[in-house]
Amino acid sequence: MSFKIVPGLEPYAGQYDAFILDLWGVVHDGTKPYPGALDCMAKLREGGKPLLLLSNAPRTNDFVSEFLESIGVPADSYDHILTSGDMTRQVLKDRNYDFLQKEGLKFYQYGAEKDRGVDDGLDYERVYDINEADFLICTGLANDDVETPEEYRALLTDSAALELPMLCANPDLTVMKGEKILYCAGALAALYEEFGGQVELFGKPYPTAYEQAMKKLGVSDPSRILAVGDSMRTDIKGATGMKIDNVLVSSGIHADEWGLAPGECPTEEQVQVISDLHGFEPTLVVGHMTW
Repeated sequence: MSFKIVPGLEPYAGQYDAFILDLWGVVHDGTKPYPGALDCMAKLREGGKPLLLLSNAPRTNDFVSEFLESIGVPADSYDHILTSGDMTRQVLKDRNYDFLQKEGLKFYQYGAEKDRGVDDGLDYERVYDINEADFLICTGLANDDVETPEEYRALLTDSAALELPMLCANPDLTVMKGEKILYCAGALAALYEEFGGQVELFGKPYPTAYEQAMKKLGVSDPSRILAVGDSMRTDIKGATGMKIDNVLVSSGIHADEWGLAPGECPTEEQVQVISDLHGFEPTLVVGHMTW
């Protein structure tokens, strides 16, 4: 095993010129910042080192910034935000796929009203009947506090029968909100693919997300960046694929499967098992993102 389980980032931060942080599970739990997170962010940025928040949030960065402010993460605690919602919006704007080439296209959205910004000001019309739609935008479940993907099975089956391509603005399967695990857009997209539906996914772990993040950071050498995330499937996989050193935060999405208390670190054996399962290891492992 090559990873290290460490109490904080202080001994390692000086090796890097810039930082990429996940949000849910790293900076906050959906309701408030994690203990020590804001202090750690401030220490990472000392000396002018830029810090970018890279999130698989299915809304654009302006709405994410407002949300962060509302739960106690001020705008002056980071330098940039880049979301999977931003990436989805850019694809809609640039019409990167053949099915987006016509003008006046209509889309049906899987998701809540809070998931906003991806189509604002663009030449698309949202409809509320899939039979009127030309394609789908998936931002999540309408009420993720209580719903599961299985409740969408019939609608997804009907969408697949109409051969409607889907743009998924959040590849995450689940997310932590407080101590509760909620389903995300990626879970619906995975079910849609099972039914034969065409799905295009945006965000982590895909290389484009990291390429755009590096451009915003102004750092072209991936070895000069440290990425922090709580998901092996998205954060650690994406960073590893780009040869970016990374930190797995164990109090996020994997805490339940490891049976960890808040801030508790897993054992080396637990990390090795999940690393073997995914085929790659994190660089470092911490309980919470602390200095």
